[in-house]
Amino acid sequence: MLDLLPPFAALLPHSIAPYIAVMLSGFAIGSLGYASSSRWLVAAGVILVFLGAFAFPLALTVSTETPAQVEKSPSP
Repeated sequence: MLDLLPPFAALLPHSIAPYIAVMLSGFAIGSLGYASSSRWLVAAGVILVFLGAFAFPLALTVSTETPAQVEKSPSP
């Protein structure tokens, strides 16, 4: 089971932009679900926010020996 973690960590991005995109899409889907009274969409939005904010970054941090530094986005 633990042998599967390093290949999984290699698939996760090391920049912050994809995690923010997952969180924002979760908020959008959750808001759409709330507006349309769809519990499935609200649940999907909450799950996406949880994955983007906690689960994926935690998996990346736990599965690497030395955690990578988050790259700063270039200023416009």
